Amino acid sequence: MALSPTSTPILLLHGSWHGAWCWNEVIAHLGPYHRPTLAVDMVGHGLRARRPECLTVRPFAPEDLATEVSPVADVDLDQATDLLVSQIERLGRGGPVTVVAHSMGGPVLTRAAQQVPELVAHAVYLAAIMPASGKAADQYFALPENADALVLPALRGDPRVIGALRLDLASNDPAYRQQLRDAFYGDVDPVVADAALGLLTPDAPLGMLLGTTRLTRDGWGSLPRTYVTCTRDMAIRPALQRVLVEEADAAFPDNPTSVVTLDASHSPFLSMPGEVAKIVGGLG
Repeated sequence: MALSPTSTPILLLHGSWHGAWCWNEVIAHLGPYHRPTLAVDMVGHGLRARRPECLTVRPFAPEDLATEVSPVADVDLDQATDLLVSQIERLGRGGPVTVVAHSMGGPVLTRAAQQVPELVAHAVYLAAIMPASGKAADQYFALPENADALVLPALRGDPRVIGALRLDLASNDPAYRQQLRDAFYGDVDPVVADAALGLLTPDAPLGMLLGTTRLTRDGWGSLPRTYVTCTRDMAIRPALQRVLVEEADAAFPDNPTSVVTLDASHSPFLSMPGEVAKIVGGLG
């Protein structure tokens, strides 16, 4: 494959519960493209995470996992976007950046691209929620196209009570742990999948899913965008991914979405990082 001559920087944004760490293998494969590349933590995740107190209290009280209000309950889409814009500005030094968002990083990218379209060279959605104008991310998970996804059944507690999407990452229930592997890492080596589970953040801020963005033709609608759909995704089902693309193309028919397909689960950055790097590295 001929390498792209572009020197546009690449910023990699993870999804819920994950962190900048999940892009390590992709970054290694992006080396030959000689493009400045940075993986960042979203607010409330990675090194910016805050964990519920009940996880460290002994004896452990399982019932508290379902009721303790999350320390990230105050995090919303505005905060997440402000942080991402500052990260784009730092990496691009005033110039445009190709931004790749996975999963629930998608709504954050969408809001940032609408606010500062001049700083986004290309918006790439990797098995991500790409919300339509005025629609919140959480509206999509109730659609029939996502009915058999495995993430919502794995949540502990009512997100609207505790303010977060909470996973029981310390569970010793083999069936529950397998459900998490199947949801996120269905085609990932089991040893790597277990290591990834150990790095996840238990609480993903609910507020990031509730915010909406009004999209305009001269804002987000003007940008080149690519959607990478994953055919074996059990977190955001392929049928739902098609809905997202169809909505975007209906709203902005003069700027259709480029679609690339990977035969992968929800986390191709772990199962096929070289393929992800080829897609991203060749985009301006």
